[in-house]
Amino acid sequence: MDIYVPGKNTVKRPVVIWFHGGGWRKGDKNSAMDNMDETVREMIQKKYTIVSVNYRYSSTDKFPAQIQDCYQAVEFIYEHAAEYNLDRSRIAVMGFSAGGHLAALLGLSNDNKINDFYPKAQSPRFKVKLIIDYYGISDLVTLTGPGATDPHIGVTLLTGASAADRPDLSRKASPIQYIDKNDPPCLIFHGDRDEAVSLDQSILLKSELDKAGVKNELMVIKGAPHAGPMFDTENVRRKLFTYLHAYLR
Repeated sequence: MDIYVPGKNTVKRPVVIWFHGGGWRKGDKNSAMDNMDETVREMIQKKYTIVSVNYRYSSTDKFPAQIQDCYQAVEFIYEHAAEYNLDRSRIAVMGFSAGGHLAALLGLSNDNKINDFYPKAQSPRFKVKLIIDYYGISDLVTLTGPGATDPHIGVTLLTGASAADRPDLSRKASPIQYIDKNDPPCLIFHGDRDEAVSLDQSILLKSELDKAGVKNELMVIKGAPHAGPMFDTENVRRKLFTYLHAYLR
């Protein structure tokens, strides 16, 4: 992981832990930062510490390796918060695409006891205060398109089987399976021209959060594809910081 600390200060800072995209099989902690220059800059200016995390690729390690790495990263930050002047009671998880899926999966399962998600089956001590999900998959079972069926990419590569062959694995990797009334607030961004992950995935996530009474909001970006500069605009950042200030300040 890389830790971006906003200047030397003894004041404990809120922390945003960022998981990169890339279909669980590519991308890294640097690409996450490179694709959102203005958002990163404003986070630092507003004194949020950013932690950008790598996790094992689905091409070499199958699920739940990826979520185990994410849990381990957040637990490390919790354990070492004092070294970086972090407030471990103010942790948000955030990600794009595959990283959005992992952020939602971690944040929503955080109050469940899922031993397979934890390194060495040790339950985490941290609590997530906010989930920020940019166009992530919420339900692997209902996902359509090449990413759901091609064994060389997407969901099938992640779990090692298609949803039709192993619906149990797809359910286990689906954030919506862990929603309950005690979950943290969730802010969701999705483009209505997304060719890789249908907007329906985020609509479904919002619907299930609404049913459970969890505070959430879905911001649909008109004309936006899967990823790109339309998610790094002033309008999107304004919404993002409204939630960060509300739940991490």
